[in-house]
Order: sequence, then C-alpha cells, then structure tokens
Amino acid sequence: MAEFIRIETPLTKEKVMRLKVGDSVLICGIIYTGQDAACKKMVETLAFGEELPFNVKDQIIYFAEPTPSKPGQVIGSAGPTTSGRMDAYSPVLFAKGLTGMIGKGQCSPEAIAAMKEYGAVYFGGVGGAGALMSKHIISSEVIAYPELGTEAVCRLKVKDFPAIMIIDSQGYNLYEMGKAQYRRV
Repeated sequence: MAEFIRIETPLTKEKVMRLKVGDSVLICGIIYTGQDAACKKMVETLAFGEELPFNVKDQIIYFAEPTPSKPGQVIGSAGPTTSGRMDAYSPVLFAKGLTGMIGKGQCSPEAIAAMKEYGAVYFGGVGGAGALMSKHIISSEVIAYPELGTEAVCRLKVKDFPAIMIIDSQGYNLYEMGKAQYRRV
C-alpha cells in the first residue's frame, strides 16, 4: 500500500519542491474550486488590471463543479473535471503565484511549461468518485461569481483530501512515464 504524504495548505514553493511525480498525498486546509467559466472570469479580471476574488499565491484550485448539498451535508458530489479545459487559463494563474491544481486528465504542453517556469504542480483527483471526495470537505463557502451557480468559486476546507502527484514542478508527468513503461513491456 502506498504511503501518503500529508500536505497542509498554503502550498508554498518549498512544499512544492519536495513533491515528486507519483506521490500519494492527503491535502488538509483551504483549497478553492474553479472551472471554465470561473477561471475565464479570473483571467479577464487580471487583464482589466483588477484584483482577483482571492489571493491565488501559494493556493490550490480544484477543477470541480460541486453539486448542491442535500440536507445535513456540507456539499454535494465534488469530483474533479477535465483539467485540459482550463489550460488556456492556468499559465496566467501560475504567473500570479498559484502553486497547485487538482483535476483529471492530461494538461497541455503549454500548461506543463508554465508549471516548470513558475514552480507549480498538478494533482490528479479520482474521477467518478465525487461522493467519496465530498466526504473530505469539512466546509464550503461561495466566495466569488455566485451568478455562475455550481461553477462559482468556493472556498473549501478539506481534511485528508486524496490525490496523486501527476505532474511535479520539474515537469515529470506520471501519464507519460506510465505510457513509456508499457511501451517497454
């Protein structure tokens, strides 16, 4: 069984540099949700010279669109979405100090180059396990863009939120390494 590395947010550059591709992690602290519409609005906000709705420096954005909670729940299902849809926005946010993102699937070469340039990482969440992931969310609060409904930016407090280090700050990519291993077999 894999040994987990517990990460407390904020995700500083020092913490980022210690993480290696393939690490199994448990994230504790504050993370933020953001998907296509929210990430687009954040990048547009920066283009207009305005402040973001939260300081992204040393933070993690979870590419998720949580469903509304049922009575007695903190949040509804909160599984990761495809990260490639945010590739146009991620490099801009990395340049502003974002150090981590959680999603599923591949990232573009441009997004990976920005991770290397700015010292950021990409964690893979477990696709199809939104109900399980929501059990690690202690609190949820909409902090920006409520007009986007379930795509609004939420501030989540998480405990032992499971993820895998897919792309580390050196650009090592678990997806590519895995394909290379199978080609050798």
